Amino acid sequence: MSMLREGDRGLDDPPPAEGKGLTIGAVCRLLKVDFPSISISKLRYLEDQRLVMPRRTEGGYRLYSPMDVERLRTILRLQRDEFLPLRVIRQELESSTSGAFSVANQARQLKRANITEPAPTRRYGVEEVLQTTGAARELVHQLEQYGLVSGRAGSYDETDREVVQTAVELAAYGVEPRHLRLFRVAAEREAALLEQVLAAGLRSKNPDRRHEALESLEGLAALASHLRHLMLVSELRRIINA
Repeated sequence: MSMLREGDRGLDDPPPAEGKGLTIGAVCRLLKVDFPSISISKLRYLEDQRLVMPRRTEGGYRLYSPMDVERLRTILRLQRDEFLPLRVIRQELESSTSGAFSVANQARQLKRANITEPAPTRRYGVEEVLQTTGAARELVHQLEQYGLVSGRAGSYDETDREVVQTAVELAAYGVEPRHLRLFRVAAEREAALLEQVLAAGLRSKNPDRRHEALESLEGLAALASHLRHLMLVSELRRIINA
């Protein structure tokens, strides 16, 4: 009886007889043309991260459809060319059938955040934030110290909790809260610019005009966010090619 696992099969092995599709080895070989560093382990990891979910045969083999392969191409391209983390890529794929990083997707992300609505009333105690994010208490304290979260009366809103979660992930790369202060400063300047552009409408007592200004605010915020992303990509490419 063969004891080979799926990852031990050769890249040129034919797919299992059950149903149509490509084995993980065949997909790996196919993607290596454009992504030489791809490996079977990486494909498994992307599945573990719920970015692609190939179907399984009765024997437990993964079978990838053409749509799965295109989804993988999109994921790998966004990682390689756009320097996006997997969490952001997952959000992009959830908000777009093509997975393209676009201004429209930025706008959808902002709508989900409800920037034109009152702040959510759901609050988290510090212990709940620590438990759900895995953050150290000192990290949360430093984030407050540098103005990145605002724990009013010892409680935090959903945005604060997401900031803490992101700071935990950044800390794994050696990025400390003091380094993140520049993001707060940049956000304050960006928000001030958008406020200046739409000041008349946002302060209008005419409900229709104010509603129009709020819709424009979402569009402008999406454009500004996309431009910021493009500038970051441009700078990272400069660093790589230096």
